[in-house]
Amino acid sequence: MNNSALFGANGTVTLVGAGPGDPELLTLKALKAIQRATVLFVDDLVSDGIVAFAQPHARIVRVGKRGGCKSTPQEFIQKLMVMAAREGETVVRLKGGDPFIFGRGGEEVEHLREAGIKVEVINGITAGLAAVTSLGVPLTHRQHAHGVVFVTGHAKPGDAGTDWRALSTAAHSARLTLVIYMGVSGAGRIQNELLIGLPAHTPVAVIQNASLPTQRHITTTLGRMADTIAQTRMASPSIIVVGDVISAIALAAEHPAAVRSA
Repeated sequence: MNNSALFGANGTVTLVGAGPGDPELLTLKALKAIQRATVLFVDDLVSDGIVAFAQPHARIVRVGKRGGCKSTPQEFIQKLMVMAAREGETVVRLKGGDPFIFGRGGEEVEHLREAGIKVEVINGITAGLAAVTSLGVPLTHRQHAHGVVFVTGHAKPGDAGTDWRALSTAAHSARLTLVIYMGVSGAGRIQNELLIGLPAHTPVAVIQNASLPTQRHITTTLGRMADTIAQTRMASPSIIVVGDVISAIALAAEHPAAVRSA
């Protein structure tokens, strides 16, 4: 049977990007979707201030999903969404950042469409963008960075993961900014691999809890990245930004959320 023939008999599912955490960074479209929802499946990193926009009678289902931590299996979340939609619910899958940037949104869209469920995606501001913007730093700059690469530092079990050596060579020759998600726990390995193609003095910033009142950051160099992260106890969720853009615009010496560099 053609899946499109099934859509009318079901409810709908909308994957909504909740952004990095600050409720004021939600798009208007995201806000309207949250307010319409009768059921919301909410990721662990979505702030309570964003969940508060839901209707009082909406059902809130917390489904975890924090990079590198134990959480609800992806297959089970997808099953719950299909069940709710088939019961006629207006479902919102509320995901931190953007659903299509390391948010497994692609997997969820494929599964829902195969099940004959109508699905829409609403973008959110990804943490990698919000993090550097909060420091007044660009991801691209005509003099310092000709492009940007978003990459995960957390490989799927059984997967070799990112080829950091190849990426470091490309970043150096093409003058690219590297934005690394879920990379804090593997910072030592990432650093060693990136040093194959990038000089040790390459600037690095690490931003924890981007856009939230608890945000803090460090600035250091690639050669000292792992040690600085350990010394300052930077933890997940953090974004690691590697590239000359970090020094392109001077950061305030006494940034209110800053941790002094080691």
